[in-house]
Amino acid sequence: MTLRETIADARAKNTAIGHFNISTLDGIWAVVDAARELKVPVIIGVSEGERDYVGVREVAAIVKTIREERAKDGQNALGIFLNADHTYSFDRVKEAIDAGFDSVIFDGAQLSLEENIKITRQCVDYARKSGRDIIVEGELGFIGTSSKILDAIPEGAAVGEAMLTKPDVAIRFVRETGVDLLAPAVGNIHGVVRGGDPALNIKRVKEISEATDTPLVLHGASGNTADDIRNTVKSGVVIVHVNTELRIAYRTGLMKSLSENPDEVAPYKFLRPAKLAMQKVVEEKLHIITGI
Repeated sequence: MTLRETIADARAKNTAIGHFNISTLDGIWAVVDAARELKVPVIIGVSEGERDYVGVREVAAIVKTIREERAKDGQNALGIFLNADHTYSFDRVKEAIDAGFDSVIFDGAQLSLEENIKITRQCVDYARKSGRDIIVEGELGFIGTSSKILDAIPEGAAVGEAMLTKPDVAIRFVRETGVDLLAPAVGNIHGVVRGGDPALNIKRVKEISEATDTPLVLHGASGNTADDIRNTVKSGVVIVHVNTELRIAYRTGLMKSLSENPDEVAPYKFLRPAKLAMQKVVEEKLHIITGI
């Protein structure tokens, strides 16, 4: 199935698709192997910084090659998709579309509503003229920008009731931009807060879902509880983003591998435990996200 069809299928079944960010080839294989193990579709995400490191066209070519290889032996029936996560300009969105990405996100959460709508609409128009079926996501409500361990909630992040994305604003945003997906602020934040992330506002998720009749995306799910994630899926979320927990697993796995094998110099040997640590996190999250 295409990504659009996969999203529609998840929505019909009241389940969700896991979206996992990567920075290296180890990350790609961690996500792909976890998806193959559990037989579920996945989305591989690369933010602007991650794309700059891996290479925009390079990561598209790698995912395309893996997808083609999986198709040969019937293992890609459920889909491996590539998303340009958190993109802050039209030019970078255009770059990802031209490189062959399946979906793109324009993140205008820190802009005025009018400017956010204007640029998001520009991205949607370009995607529609691309000749391919590109999924475009818009963001409404600031939830921070850093996927890392935080000492406190980022200043300005929409976690209080008054700062959450409002249903009436979401309706206008979806109507005037034509986006396929909407990422609202519902108490979620990027990164993991020491001491625990705030609870998600499930009621607001449901209100926005019903008001817009648009598939929703939950960003910053690394620090949220399993119950919160499950309840957002029940209330209209169809894609769940995880990044920080993968980064922590990779770093921890690598440090452990190097400390236990101080004389090992072959990267494919000392990196493997780090890759497997990421894969374990992906599998755990997929169980929560998909309900399998």
